Amino acid sequence: QVQLVESGGGLVQPGGSLRLSCAASGSGFRIHRMGWYRQAPGKQRELVATITSGGSPNYADSVKGRFTISRDNAKNTVYLQMNSLKPEDTAVYYCNALLYSDAEWNNYWGQGTQVTVSS
Repeated sequence: QVQLVESGGGLVQPGGSLRLSCAASGSGFRIHRMGWYRQAPGKQRELVATITSGGSPNYADSVKGRFTISRDNAKNTVYLQMNSLKPEDTAVYYCNALLYSDAEWNNYWGQGTQVTVSS
């Protein structure tokens, strides 16, 4: 059974920084793409950033230049460094992984971690 465990959310002032982590646990799987999505109250879940196993990143326009996604393949872990945070970044952030397990590809989600940007 594959699980994604997130950490690193919290409350930060505008202009501050946070770092999110997400580790995939279990065995017998191969991860292709990992990433982060977020959902603010009353809004749909949206892409923040993704990164492939080869290290190619993709960012939403709203976070380009402020957020950096990275991953440690040996640890099956993805990170999201968030700088220059704005109140509009407030949301529940969800880790996502596209991985191959039990002879098929599946999408997995973490439980979510709250990020609140407020003075």
